[in-house]
Amino acid sequence: MSPQVRRAASPMRTRRPVALDAVLYRASAIGEHSLCWIGLAGATAMRGPGRRRVAARALVGLLAEELIVNEVLKPVFGRTRPAQRSEHPHWFRQPTDASFPSGHAAAAFCTSVLLSDHDRALAPAYFVLATTIAVSRWYVGAHHLSDVGAGVLVGTAIGVCVRSLWPVASVDPSDRGPEKVSAPQLLGE
Repeated sequence: MSPQVRRAASPMRTRRPVALDAVLYRASAIGEHSLCWIGLAGATAMRGPGRRRVAARALVGLLAEELIVNEVLKPVFGRTRPAQRSEHPHWFRQPTDASFPSGHAAAAFCTSVLLSDHDRALAPAYFVLATTIAVSRWYVGAHHLSDVGAGVLVGTAIGVCVRSLWPVASVDPSDRGPEKVSAPQLLGE
């Protein structure tokens, strides 16, 4: 990472507002083991039969992401984690695996790509949550900033690949375009 980026990002981690600590430590915790993304896929499935395929695809994408990141990329790169702090203001599970890329960031963006594909109303919320979880991993000291950036890119790429390999018909009414009406219906007949 360039010295300019490191200098620009440093104040966020050294001057730690209590509210920011609370939000970002919680965001990091809800990303553990991808439980929030599994829960969001489950909630999507419960919204109706048409959304079950969307949820199933998101879970398959999440599984692919977990295998690629944790079983292939992390062992290949083997990057050590940042120096650990002696104290954390909130609960924090200290990871012991390799640092590069961030699995939290990859899972967040992979699942956001796959769930938002068919829910334009919630798409911004998915990506705000994904970004918050991704940044939280750097903030709490679990990852280098470049780990998080790589996780975002890898997760997005996996999500896009899964979406192209497993297309799902749109279930979002705004994706269907205008309703087709026959001439007699227009005339009120």
